[in-house]
Amino acid sequence: MLPALGVGTWAWGDRRTWGMGGYDSGLDMESIRSAWAAALRVGVGFFDTAEVYGGGESERIIGRLYSETAVADRSGVVLATKFMPSPQKVRVRFALLTSLRASLARLGVPSVDLYQIHGPISLRGPRALADALAAAAQSGLTRAVGVSNYSIRQMCAIDDALRARGVRLATNQVEYSLLRTMPETSGLLRECHDRGIVLLAYSPIGQGRLTGKYSAASPPPPGRDFSDHDMVLVDPIVERLRALGEAHGGRTPSQVALNWVVRKGAVPIPGAKNERQSTENAGALGWSLSDDEVASLDEVALAGRRALRHRVWQRG
Repeated sequence: MLPALGVGTWAWGDRRTWGMGGYDSGLDMESIRSAWAAALRVGVGFFDTAEVYGGGESERIIGRLYSETAVADRSGVVLATKFMPSPQKVRVRFALLTSLRASLARLGVPSVDLYQIHGPISLRGPRALADALAAAAQSGLTRAVGVSNYSIRQMCAIDDALRARGVRLATNQVEYSLLRTMPETSGLLRECHDRGIVLLAYSPIGQGRLTGKYSAASPPPPGRDFSDHDMVLVDPIVERLRALGEAHGGRTPSQVALNWVVRKGAVPIPGAKNERQSTENAGALGWSLSDDEVASLDEVALAGRRALRHRVWQRG
């Protein structure tokens, strides 16, 4: 049921990380509102958030925008959020259901389409986590359940535990792009396909590094530690993206990078801070790279690594 493309909303309301009014000065409520409206207009109504994004502010913003959306247009909205399974939450079923209900209150909806475990950091094993997710699904609070940042072993364990409870694991959200092909080279992407699990790709344009906006001479701002490669290594990839984009009627580097993810059988969820970015992201759809073009990008892609401050839990 998921669209081929989504919108990651980590930056919406997260002043500490992204600085609404700070270095990312183009991000404010009006620009977010325009990004939401443009995404719906071009048929990209899948929005992914989390309880920890801005301490719940991302969910509140989405709830406000959803309430402003005409009822007839809400059918195109797909909402996903996440539970942070901090180690101290040993009563994980109680904690997950409590967190989910709080997320629903902030979003202003009776249920979400997808509820995910944010990372493999709980002290409880897959059976306890599966019990909690199954309870959420069977109570009608979510239509589907997923995980994020899970390795093959971790994903398979919770998928098996869920199946024993009559529930299927729908998604595994991991960092995946031309700057981090580890989910593919490790076999995770193939395992997802074999099990009928959708791989959601966050940071699919490398936190802006694959847009053509940055270069070795003009690097991105500090703090963007996913896909954190020296731009000397990234510049040749951007040039390849730019050349392929020209061959497809002037597609932008980011559109080509997103189409590469789609061609791999994953669903990219790039961020969008305004109308222009939502519209540009949607330009990744409606056309397709050839097999040879995908292979040419594979040749220059980087394996990537776990972000240093996320190494404990970023396993996918």
